[in-house]
Amino acid sequence: MSKQNSHNPEILAPVGTEGSLEAAVYAGADAVYFGAGACNARRNAGQFTGERLKDAVRFCHAHGVSVHVTVNTLVRDDERETVADTLTEIAESGADAVIVQDLTVMRLAKQICPDLLLHGSTQMAVHNAAGVKMLEDLGFSRVVLARELSIEEIGRIKEQTHAELECFVHGALCMSASGICYLSAMLGERSGNRGMCAQPCRLPFVCNGAEYALSLKDMSHIAHYDTYREIGVASLKIEGRLKAPEYVAAAVDAVRRVRDGEPYSEQVLRDVFSRGGFTEGYYTGRRNHTMFGVRTQEDAKRSQSVLSGIRELYRGPRNDVPVAMRIRVASGTPATLTVDDGKLTVSVSGEVPEIAQRTALRAESVQKSLRKTGGTPFAVESVTCDLEDGLMLPSSALNALRRSGLEALYDARAALPKRTIQKPDLSLPGSRRNGKTKLCVRFASFEQFFQDPQIAYYSLPVDVLLQHPECISDRAAGEIPVLIYPDEEPRTAETLKRLKECGLRFALCDNIGAIRIAKDAGLTPVGGYGLNVTNSDAVETYRKMGVCAQFVSFELSAAKTRDLLSMIPLGMLTAGRLPLMQLRSCPARTDKGCGACSGRPVLTDRRSARFPIACREQRYSTLLNSVPLYICDKQLPPLDLEAIYLTIETKQEAENLIRAAAAKASPDFPHTTGLAFRKLL
Repeated sequence: MSKQNSHNPEILAPVGTEGSLEAAVYAGADAVYFGAGACNARRNAGQFTGERLKDAVRFCHAHGVSVHVTVNTLVRDDERETVADTLTEIAESGADAVIVQDLTVMRLAKQICPDLLLHGSTQMAVHNAAGVKMLEDLGFSRVVLARELSIEEIGRIKEQTHAELECFVHGALCMSASGICYLSAMLGERSGNRGMCAQPCRLPFVCNGAEYALSLKDMSHIAHYDTYREIGVASLKIEGRLKAPEYVAAAVDAVRRVRDGEPYSEQVLRDVFSRGGFTEGYYTGRRNHTMFGVRTQEDAKRSQSVLSGIRELYRGPRNDVPVAMRIRVASGTPATLTVDDGKLTVSVSGEVPEIAQRTALRAESVQKSLRKTGGTPFAVESVTCDLEDGLMLPSSALNALRRSGLEALYDARAALPKRTIQKPDLSLPGSRRNGKTKLCVRFASFEQFFQDPQIAYYSLPVDVLLQHPECISDRAAGEIPVLIYPDEEPRTAETLKRLKECGLRFALCDNIGAIRIAKDAGLTPVGGYGLNVTNSDAVETYRKMGVCAQFVSFELSAAKTRDLLSMIPLGMLTAGRLPLMQLRSCPARTDKGCGACSGRPVLTDRRSARFPIACREQRYSTLLNSVPLYICDKQLPPLDLEAIYLTIETKQEAENLIRAAAAKASPDFPHTTGLAFRKLL
């Protein structure tokens, strides 16, 4: 349905209200994305449901604009019926694609309407070729890549994959890799994975003297449109479903201008909205302290000064849908007009012509009347006149014929597509847990590691196992890094193959791409917390991918975990410092780089709570919670596995924690019960 040239990336605009919908379409977007119902990553933005959804799709399609609807949050078992109803409504509306994070939503969408395209949300944290290939295998036609990638990395991924790639080109940056940020959930019980992020990263966290150490400037890569096009990116996405129509129009207009070879003003974009300017740190791969910034009062004042001028960008349609017309005027029959947009053709009839008393119809005057398309999305490219000599039609009749023809074409373009829509299967395979729980330990380093009869299974990072193959046993799993960027993908694959030769059988996977890498190396995947499993459907889907055991998301409450059905062992994290963010732009990095860093910097919030940062060999870093989780002494749901998640503990601290957990002892140290017994929005 999109009107863009097939060689140009789609301009994809955010929509939160009818005002921003008109702004996006009239400013020149090729496609828009918005939410429908509660299951989307911006629940506070305006939602399009019922007739409002259908009207939005009709409006967009009539103007040659595609519609992508977000259903990109994690869902729970008791929400599947609601999700199915939402997906049915989306399919019936004629929307072109649905943007998905949860594999339950994927499965339901495929059952309900196979014609509805599946796009993998940036919430899936896909950042390498393996992740894209996994989604290709699952039937996704497009993948929204992680925002932390450089343009060179995007190019490498494109060279190795077939799915369409969508990249953010303008707007806010999440500090953490999207989909694996739990800061808002832990601090305020508002989950970003449930569409309720409270943006705590914009608060004054201090690190190495920086007062807003988790607040990144917005990105703006619009000037690099040609580079995205050259490497084959299908869609350039503008962030901002919570932003005003003026923001949407300004960003869309800027991308359109660059696409058309016209100049644009980056200063206007800064004035509309920025946080002390823009950053290209991820695009270029130069990730340093200059990426950080906050929105100031001066930024807000500049915004007010430019809004009125921007409104001129979306006063009305752009008249950029080309049509061809053919008019036939013959004696004794009504005049007919045929209008063709290249895909659809409509014909309408008007008045019967009269014998000319003075001046007969001439092609020039007829063409002039028919080319007036103001107030519509159409632009007349050609008018073919078949006029019998000596006849006349008044201008009012020609105008009425033109209006009737354009209205008929508009309605035809806005008509709902014919689709097969089916009821999904909401039954679930598997059973609840009733076996004896086994203790698992995630060790972060060789220095922490020790054998203990109470430990049934354990994991160590794959690089540690490669250096210490004596730690490999039938009870061991190699932990694949949460983030494996394209440069590290071949090395990680080779490491796993070498570990397989050393006798390793299992790999702990916290990202969907890691599952592919593990299986290619001949290892059996174990699903980690990072797969964000919150429902039985997702467990079953991962089982079919080859996952032999699954740890649920630590955002899932104990009560909801108890209800899960599964055909493979299930587990949950019960002790240790929880990983709240995965950071590619480290807040501890100064203008002198990483040279003076100990590898264990600390972030301090406004209440003086201290959050450790664990560096992963300068590839990325992990923000840990200020106090460890400990729920081993609580009444937990029947599970197969309970995991202690070790991070920065000394060996002695690790031993003490494991023994306390095994004994179900009450903790004698500061701790949190996490989200296990809280109600998460």
